[in-house]
Amino acid sequence: MAMPEPPPASFTPVPRGRGSTLSPDSRYAAWTRIHDAEEALAAHGIAGADCDDGEDGCNPATVLEIDRARSVLSYNHSPDIPFDRSINPYRGCEHGCSYCFARPTHAYLGLSPGLDFETRLSWKPDAARLLRAELARPGYRCAPIALGVNTDAYQPVERRLGITRQILEVLAATRHPVHVITKSALIERDVDLLADLARDGLAQVMFSVTTLDDELARRMEPRAARPARRLAAMARLARAGIPVGVLCAPLIPALNDHELESVLEAAQAHGARTAGYVLLRLPHELRELFADWLVRHYPGRARHVLSLIAQTRGGRLNDARFGHRMRGQGVFADLYRQRLQRACARLGLHARAMPVFDTTRFRPPAADARQLRLFDE
Repeated sequence: MAMPEPPPASFTPVPRGRGSTLSPDSRYAAWTRIHDAEEALAAHGIAGADCDDGEDGCNPATVLEIDRARSVLSYNHSPDIPFDRSINPYRGCEHGCSYCFARPTHAYLGLSPGLDFETRLSWKPDAARLLRAELARPGYRCAPIALGVNTDAYQPVERRLGITRQILEVLAATRHPVHVITKSALIERDVDLLADLARDGLAQVMFSVTTLDDELARRMEPRAARPARRLAAMARLARAGIPVGVLCAPLIPALNDHELESVLEAAQAHGARTAGYVLLRLPHELRELFADWLVRHYPGRARHVLSLIAQTRGGRLNDARFGHRMRGQGVFADLYRQRLQRACARLGLHARAMPVFDTTRFRPPAADARQLRLFDE
């Protein structure tokens, strides 16, 4: 299969603190437009011709919308992941990671997986109430909940909205096990709740650390905590008795894959007990978005990176099949697996797996008192 050429680089600079300039239309729209980068920026109130790293006009504002979901728990039957339910307090993510596999989900909202994904966010103000109601259902069976899988539960807006902490308060009150994945140091705010859960074997936190290179992190994850800050947060949680691990996700050929051992060593030194990795996935619009990001930031190696990705995906840029989508196939994929196993053995780390949580401690919340009063009238 012939390798696709990366899209031509535009002279329009990337907005400060954002990971994308493109705004491809939702793939579910009845029609699509052809954008140039100037038009995409203008749609978000940015004058491309005037855009300069030192000007406020280059920092598109984050817009929040309320998500009136009727349920907060999402279930899956994927054999690739070690949990069957998760909670995502937010849709979209301010971190703006260029590689985020969740970007295409913004198309479900009729929004662009590009700049919209990191600037037009939905939040669930009723998340804690909905969770309490779902845990109180007679047929509910306790199993670990993964928090912040699709988008980071500790992204910057969480600092003022506090939805994730409200969710943790419900889980702590009901003694429900939780598995958290984040790349944010904001999680330190909730050490009290996580340590309380961890004392009963009910909590684990995995930190996503893609690189130790600050410059690469700044370009690839513009609003996420710097690598050293994530490691410091990992160490603080470990000192509080919370099991922590590191997730090298995503592993990108010829960009950050050479850092695998270094990241594991740094994480182990900061208290990590487990480790794992996920090979870069490029579903749907992410193929175009990531290729554009590559050609803007690393034009000299863009074609090489895309070629190596295709070699791990059977000649394509994405392979959505179970058993392949997380790890890939071929020589490079086998090498990554061997490198992780050997590094974990040398450092005393466990290959990533969901720990055995004590689900017997779960106590359903009390039924809604307002419903009980209906029988007294």
